[in-house]
Order: sequence, then structure tokens, then C-alpha cells
Amino acid sequence: MAFIAKHIANIAVPIHFRCPISLDLMHDPVTASTGITYDRQSIDKWLEMGNNTCPATNQHITQDELIPNHALRRLIQEWCVANRALGIQRIPTPRIPLSKMHALQILNEISLSSVRGDGIRCSASVTKLKSLGKESERNKLCIVSCGGSRVLAAAFREFSGEGIEGSKLKLVEEILSALVFFFPLDEEAKQHINSPSCLKTIVSILNYGNLAGMINAVILLRKFVSSHDVPAINSVAKTKGLVEGLVKLVQTPISNQATKAALAIIYYLVTTDDRLAAKFTELNIGCLVSEMIIDCDKSTCEKALGVLDGLFNCERGREIGCRNPLTIPLLIKKLNRVSDLATDFSVSALWKLCKNRDCCAAEAVQAGLFQKLLVLLQIGCNSVTKQKASDLLKLLNSSKSRVDCVEDIKFRGIKRQF
Repeated sequence: MAFIAKHIANIAVPIHFRCPISLDLMHDPVTASTGITYDRQSIDKWLEMGNNTCPATNQHITQDELIPNHALRRLIQEWCVANRALGIQRIPTPRIPLSKMHALQILNEISLSSVRGDGIRCSASVTKLKSLGKESERNKLCIVSCGGSRVLAAAFREFSGEGIEGSKLKLVEEILSALVFFFPLDEEAKQHINSPSCLKTIVSILNYGNLAGMINAVILLRKFVSSHDVPAINSVAKTKGLVEGLVKLVQTPISNQATKAALAIIYYLVTTDDRLAAKFTELNIGCLVSEMIIDCDKSTCEKALGVLDGLFNCERGREIGCRNPLTIPLLIKKLNRVSDLATDFSVSALWKLCKNRDCCAAEAVQAGLFQKLLVLLQIGCNSVTKQKASDLLKLLNSSKSRVDCVEDIKFRGIKRQF
């Protein structure tokens, strides 16, 4: 479109070929019930902004009433061909947008075939649905508005359970892929996913599925637990193999997106249940995220720091964190360097370590925490972090006179002196 616009800037385009909204050459002309023709992209954007009237006549219109103007579109295409020598490209024939009736028909096919246990037909319908959703954002929104997530979640539940392998595993991976594509999940879809059979199947895919399946599984779980619904988080936490699968994704990354999703899930789990924090600690997640924090992007760093802070809620987590020579220097290094959220997590984690162990307080003073906290309080932070920073200063004050401050923190070759 940009290429065409560049070449028609100095060419007289017939006025009836231009969209009344954008004033650009129309690529997909549609006529409203008022008789005015617009380019579909422009009028769709107008309606999606909350307007419900025709821009030209101010009469009420709806998106469902827009009718493709095939005659005008063919005239525009002929005009483009006639002006090819001037550098004008012929506009492609647009695909017809998905109607609610067609979307409901495909969703009904998925529902019926899943109830009957017809995996072949269900797979074909899911593939068709996802293909239509990928054609345009409008198609995707149409499927979501027709209850796509709840139908797909119900189908996933029908095929979930014990002994998922072979063609059945491929089918549930296909349905899972569509579920992730047609986010968000509505309440009914969440209820289906929250069933033991669904969660067991998702975790099975997380551990044994193909690469795409593993990524989709962790993304779905991340969306599911991010609602802060404690019963839902507890249901996920009870699923056998979940903790091991999440740790594996952090230990052996398969994609940046999957790693971030895994860290987010671990954060929600360890901050909800101290027993889970202890379990993750025993699987060495604290050391894994500490290594990750040294060199990672902002978003990953925030999530990794959040995991560390959550692990330090339990005694075992604090014990392992104190033993790790990277912990204190890393947390101090990230103060005021990444983001406000990262600073909040760093201060909270240091506060949990130092208030329970004198050796951590002394090491923190030597690594320059006292000065960093003074700077933090000077530039400002939220009330919770401010209170913890003030408490930390009091804790560190008794150790300040007994150790020297190290201004430049290096992570390699760190050895404890306390």
C-alpha cells in the first residue's frame, strides 16, 4: 500500500476511487447501509474506535452491514492496470472477511466432533479456524467474540486425560495452539482448563511435547495463573511434573518467550506457597536465575529478580541464597539500574536476607549497599520499598564500621569473606 501511495502522489486518481475517510486509493471498497462506500480498513478502524455512525451522513451503521463493492473494486483494479506504465501496481483481490455465521458454524463443528471423539474432523476444523483467524485481525476478533476460546477449551478437555500420545498428542497440541492464538480466555474456558485432566495434559505437553507445543503450554499456563486467582494457582501447582517442567525450561531455554513465561509462572507459585518456594529451591532454581540476571534484557531481569524475592520467603531459599556468592552482589548491582520494579524486588530480596543473617548484612555493606540505599531514598521509591530500604539501613548500620566498602562489584571469582 505504501508503495502504491508513493507512486500515485502526482497522479490524478478519480475521486470515486478514493476513500472518504483516508482520501487514499481504496483497496477493499465496502458500501454501508447509507449508500456511502469506504475502504474497509478505514471504516473498520472508525467503528472500532467506538463510532456507530456513517462519517458522511451521520446515520447509524454497523460493521455487519458493510457489503463488498465488487464492481468498484474491479474498476479500481482496471485503472491500476491501465496506469501500470506510471508505476501503479494492481491492488490484489481482498479475501472476504469471516462472518459470525460462518465462525459459529466452524465452532459448532469443533464442538460436535469433540463430543463424538472424532479427532480427525475436529483437527480439520481447528486448523480451518486458526487459518481464518490468521488472515486478518477482524477475523480473529470475530472468532473470539463468538466464544472461540470456550469451544476450543471444551474440545481440549474432551481429548485430555491419560495416555496422550501419537495422533492424540498431535491433536491436543493443535487445539492448544489455537487456544493460545485466540486469547483471552473467558471464564467458561478457564473452568475447562482448570480441570485435572486438562492441567495434566498441558503439563505433559510442557514436558514431552514438540517445541511449539512446549511454548504454547507454558504461555497458556502463564495466562492462566496471572489472574491472581489463588484456587486456580493451587490447582496448577498440584499438577504432577509442573515444577520439574518449569525448571527445565529455565535451565535449557527453548525460546525467550518461553523462558519469560516460565519465570512468571514460577514467581506466582513461589509467592503463593512457601512450600513450593522450598521445592523450587531444592531444584536449584535460585542459582539458575542468578546466572541469568547477570546478562539479560529488562523484562527477563525483572521476572528473575521477582523469582529470587519469592524464593527468599522460605528459610531454605534464604539459606541457599546466602550461600551463593552471586546473590548479594547481583541484587545490589541491579538497584536503580534496570527499572522501578527491578529495584523493588532487589530491595525486598536483600531485606529478607539481611534481616535473618548477619553475614549477609556485613557482605552487603562491603558490596556498597549502604550508599546505594541512601541514593535510592534520595531519588524516591514507593512506600513499601522505602520502608524496607529504611529498615535495611538500620540493619546495615551496625556492620558499617567493621567492613570496607567495595565500589566496583565484579561477579567473576567472588569468594565469601564471612
